[in-house]
Amino acid sequence: MSEVFRQSVMFESIAEKPVVVKFDQPNQSSDGGAILLKAVDDQMGLSEALTEGLEDRRQAGKVDHELPALLRQRIYGIACGYFDGNDAAKLRRDPVMTLACHGEASAEQGLASQPTLSRFENAWTRTDLMRAGVALARAVIASLKRRRRGRPVRQITIDLDPVCDPTHGDQQLTFFNGCYDTWCYLPTVVTVQLDQESDKYLMGVVLRAGNRSRNAHDGVAILRRVFALVREAFGRVPVTVRMDSEFAAPEMFEYLEAQERLVYYVAMASNAVLKRRAAPPMAKAQAKAQKRGKTQRRYQAFRYAAESWKKKRRVVVKTEYLIYPGRLPKENYRFVVTNAKGSARRAYETYCGRGDHENKLDELKNQLRMDLTSCTKFLANQFRCLLTASAYALYQSLRRKAQGTSLERAEVQTLRDRIIKVAAVVIQSVRRIWVRLPENFPWAFEWTRIAMRCGAQTG
Repeated sequence: MSEVFRQSVMFESIAEKPVVVKFDQPNQSSDGGAILLKAVDDQMGLSEALTEGLEDRRQAGKVDHELPALLRQRIYGIACGYFDGNDAAKLRRDPVMTLACHGEASAEQGLASQPTLSRFENAWTRTDLMRAGVALARAVIASLKRRRRGRPVRQITIDLDPVCDPTHGDQQLTFFNGCYDTWCYLPTVVTVQLDQESDKYLMGVVLRAGNRSRNAHDGVAILRRVFALVREAFGRVPVTVRMDSEFAAPEMFEYLEAQERLVYYVAMASNAVLKRRAAPPMAKAQAKAQKRGKTQRRYQAFRYAAESWKKKRRVVVKTEYLIYPGRLPKENYRFVVTNAKGSARRAYETYCGRGDHENKLDELKNQLRMDLTSCTKFLANQFRCLLTASAYALYQSLRRKAQGTSLERAEVQTLRDRIIKVAAVVIQSVRRIWVRLPENFPWAFEWTRIAMRCGAQTG
């Protein structure tokens, strides 16, 4: 800390007496909740699994920070709101982060520096990242299985969704994408849902080049690996797959239809032929909307084959005539290709169940800053996405452990503000390490409940 910030400051008029503030208390941290991240990480075995997936090629005699400690430093740092590797200097002597990463509050060398973390992020090959991505997915699935406590899984839902990640430099494989009208990457987020549970769990993030829009080959490659892991863990359980229109291509449909016990819902961009087929229900919706003066919608299903398809497939359409005060009426079409049976409305509403997936994307991109893919190397940016996904997996586990408290539905930002960002004093003796939190900490009940579910005991 520079000398100007070591000086005290005094407020003369905000209280009856002058108020003096000075940054001079040793062994204190503003991230006391980071030990919860370490506890839930140990339960999931996440850092350990990622370590096994990465091959450390450094010379042993020159290593100051072991690979697990570097992984934890970056994952916990992202979780605590220190998204950029440059933030390492601010945390290098933080006692709680040191405790979480090294297992002791006063490690002699402290945490890794920014140059060390930069080399760490740029060290991995494509094979390393593939193994680490599989390790993350396995750790998440294993955690879900343990939580089920032997109860069988009867249905699995997998969602794939691309995210536009605008780029602003000379990163490898950044291209202009006409669909999003910007230079970007296109990371694809994969989540899994068990039975009718309300939450969807992140399995991984695959970074893709900015020109891969409307390319289903990547989606097929991702699904192959996801299916293998799901079948390995849960056997021949029925699977539902939901995807954005980006993956509506012949090779994707052919792959999905070749799988056993699988139902798919894939959005499809509208065209003149589809709109012509949907004209009758739109006419009915328009007539009723004009009569009642409010929005009306209709659902229909029909067989359709694009020129590139080898056969006809079922297309479900929602036709909606929108009426809003102060606006001109508007037609709205939504098309979904599916092999599901049953009513058109039910099929479309099942596809719309992926709406919660959009919330996951918001948390990843805006609350954990997955879009900070500013490294020059593409693989380094993929690794950053993997680190962010790991941080999010820890938060999802913390949220599950907060059931029965006011935080059971909290988003990442709320969890971070209420249980991670808490002042702490760390005192290390011969026998114990004491982490002292404020006596009037407003979220003490939630913090303690989560800690006990992470394996802590009352004392």
